Amino acid sequence: MFNVLVMCAVVILLYMSAFFVLATIRKNAGLVDIGWGLGFVVIAWMTYFLGHYEVLRDLPQTLILILVSLWGLRLGYHVYQRNKNKPEDFRYLNWRKTWNHYYLRSYFQIFILQGIFMFMIALPIMVINSSSNSDWSFLLYVGLVVWLIGFLFEAIGDWQLAQFIKVGKNRGHIINSGLWRYTRHPNYFGEVTLWWGVFLIAFSSTNQLLLITSPLLISFLIIKVSGIPMLEKKYNGNAEFESYKKRTSVFFPWFPKR
Repeated sequence: MFNVLVMCAVVILLYMSAFFVLATIRKNAGLVDIGWGLGFVVIAWMTYFLGHYEVLRDLPQTLILILVSLWGLRLGYHVYQRNKNKPEDFRYLNWRKTWNHYYLRSYFQIFILQGIFMFMIALPIMVINSSSNSDWSFLLYVGLVVWLIGFLFEAIGDWQLAQFIKVGKNRGHIINSGLWRYTRHPNYFGEVTLWWGVFLIAFSSTNQLLLITSPLLISFLIIKVSGIPMLEKKYNGNAEFESYKKRTSVFFPWFPKR
């Protein structure tokens, strides 16, 4: 197990360093967002085959592989399509303008830091693929349902926002229809939820409660650090957003206030 963790740490370091080089050449640190989801796919496939598992014998491990691959590939493609032929994301552009020793700082504070988070959040993937337990349990089915709910919220929320932006008259306005009527961040709610599903599936086969650090970390990052707070700060003072904010749940889906 220790060897697998070390190997994953090295692969993540090389992976994020490669994205840093690419982002430096392209002068767009936002490329790291494309690499985020795809990095988990790399970890899932690498650890799956390191374990020498037979597909029919180790169904929980194969389930994790499929779920993580679906999520990571969809997210990577979505972020690529969203950012294609567009300038650097406002967050990274602001740091580029304000940070001293930008390239050195961005390597460690953007790319390597995200690599550390990737390693910690991917722990359930690494551990279950190092486990020989192939039993199906009730908790595994619960985890699968939780993951499906999260995946649908993230995928549908992203699709609804993309369709909204395509309409010219919506430019500069705030989406408040579909899933966005019930939560200001259905995609973030979905991502957090699906990682709780991954944890439950992994825990059902490993019984290692320490793996709960994975969904706890992604929940903290999205709700309190780099997800919701940073995005909503962009809309401070926007009258339409302030009205939307008053009637719509920030994270958990709920009926809008009247």
